[in-house]
Amino acid sequence: MTSTDLLIIGAGPFGLAMAAHARQLGIDHIIVGEPMHFWRVHMPEGMYLRSACDWHLDPGNEATIEAFLRTQNLTPPGVEPLSRDRYLEYVHWFQDRKRIDPRPVSVERLDALDNRNGRLRATLSDGGAIAARNVVLALGFAPFTHVPDDLARLLPRGSFQHTCHLVDFTAVRGQRCLIVGGRQSAFEWAALMSEAGASSITVTHRHDSPVFSESDWSWVNPLVDRFVENPGWYRRLTRAEKDEVNRRLWAEGRLKLEPWLAPRVRQPAISLCPNTRIADCRELSGGAFAITLDGEGGARTIEVDRIVLATGYKVNIGRVPMLAGGNLLEQLQVDDGAPVLDEHLQSSVPGLFMTSMLATRDFGPFFAFTVSVRTSAKLIGRALTSGAA
Repeated sequence: MTSTDLLIIGAGPFGLAMAAHARQLGIDHIIVGEPMHFWRVHMPEGMYLRSACDWHLDPGNEATIEAFLRTQNLTPPGVEPLSRDRYLEYVHWFQDRKRIDPRPVSVERLDALDNRNGRLRATLSDGGAIAARNVVLALGFAPFTHVPDDLARLLPRGSFQHTCHLVDFTAVRGQRCLIVGGRQSAFEWAALMSEAGASSITVTHRHDSPVFSESDWSWVNPLVDRFVENPGWYRRLTRAEKDEVNRRLWAEGRLKLEPWLAPRVRQPAISLCPNTRIADCRELSGGAFAITLDGEGGARTIEVDRIVLATGYKVNIGRVPMLAGGNLLEQLQVDDGAPVLDEHLQSSVPGLFMTSMLATRDFGPFFAFTVSVRTSAKLIGRALTSGAA
């Protein structure tokens, strides 16, 4: 069994930033996972990021996106909006600069240890095991795909795909498609499916369609940076104050669509159906479905070949396979599916830290975005070097 002071599980933005900071602090560590797996496997080619070049990965502010662009004689205005593929190029460059070489295995089980080898033990997919004094869960969104209960009841099992499972659009050519959802991902998937040759795409959502307007993220960075010196500021807000922060982020991220998307959505093949909901779904011969949409103008039925849910993600710690199979889940303090964390992102299990989407209960919605990767690494690093872990 390999031993280490710190095991980082997940090699996406949060995990890579943590590995870079651990190296900077001189912390013995191992990082496991396929680098940027969620981004490579569950995000489509042709996708663009909503974030700009200032949301980089380096807690030391050296290997930034701007520094990467300078190596190619490029500037942020010349590459924004950032494509998924360019961002992945930056991450590969970042790994090289920071000498981060994740072990390309997954953790099948995570257990508490009570012996001199370490506090926690990770059982690996290659048959190995790692004992670690501290573990950081830096997981992607994949375990947390959200299917609303009413849709789960209405739609036959196996009749739909979540957006994170539809990233190769070659199969939609010539198909009639329905997208359920009304935020950025629903509209961007509609554009990509139209460009891939879908014969029709209907987008249904229960609210007004968002407006095509540039989002203002300038106020987010100072709030996220505040965690470094005052890690408990968000949790100390009143419920009304938290609601106001969440409302403001919602207004920028959910009530607006990126302007560059507008001409790609305003296509003959794409029909927007705001203020509608699925009232019925019947299976037809040949694998098609008859979908009844109900709205202010009454009900109407359309036939589709494919149903796609752009319904987002929702934290449920019980859906993390490595925890469900180990002995830690029953020891974790959980609130409405989310782990309860201290001011250094440490869970109720000593030495077990959780970040990314798992941290949103105590650190706010910012931790569902890459803007928080540097702050996350600094908070955990402080706990590890101060003896708080």
